[in-house]
Amino acid sequence: MRYQISGRQIDIGEALQTHVQTELDEAVGKYAGRPTDAAVIFSKTGFEYSCESTVHLSTGMTATAKANATEIYASFDQCREKLEKQLRRYKRRLKDHGRERKQPVESFGEPSYILAATAEDDEKEPDTLQPIIVAEMETKVPTLSVGEAVMQMELSGSQLLVFRHETHNGVNVVYRRDDGNVGWIDPRSNGR
Repeated sequence: MRYQISGRQIDIGEALQTHVQTELDEAVGKYAGRPTDAAVIFSKTGFEYSCESTVHLSTGMTATAKANATEIYASFDQCREKLEKQLRRYKRRLKDHGRERKQPVESFGEPSYILAATAEDDEKEPDTLQPIIVAEMETKVPTLSVGEAVMQMELSGSQLLVFRHETHNGVNVVYRRDDGNVGWIDPRSNGR
């Protein structure tokens, strides 16, 4: 597995890097067949250390976790526990999807934009209807089944996931509803 262990405006020593590699190998190795790479980022805000980890699996799925603690090793250990819990919860489903899928998950690069927030003053009429683009980047849009998309959304901890449906290659969305259930938007399935 490839590792990218870094710190945002803090130095990461060799001992911490070795600890992270050893612990992640053990934790991820139990539940995921062949993880391909992992990124672990440490940062410090005030008196608290933050650890964010992202593990990319050979099936194309991605698991992420984040934790905060007053010590840097404790922040990583909590983050690893969260990651391990996610992988343990989805172990059976990860293995089941891996058997059905003949090829790894295919992802397409699509443009993604961050738009500037509108002014708080609702009474003021905007000068133009064109939004101000703050940032532009490429986002990976995976080709998945609906079940895999829900699992990927859960593993990443996000509120929604845009994906291409593996049977008809159309763009679909799964999202976390306010009532805790998962919603699925499939523009092609309008009664056909």
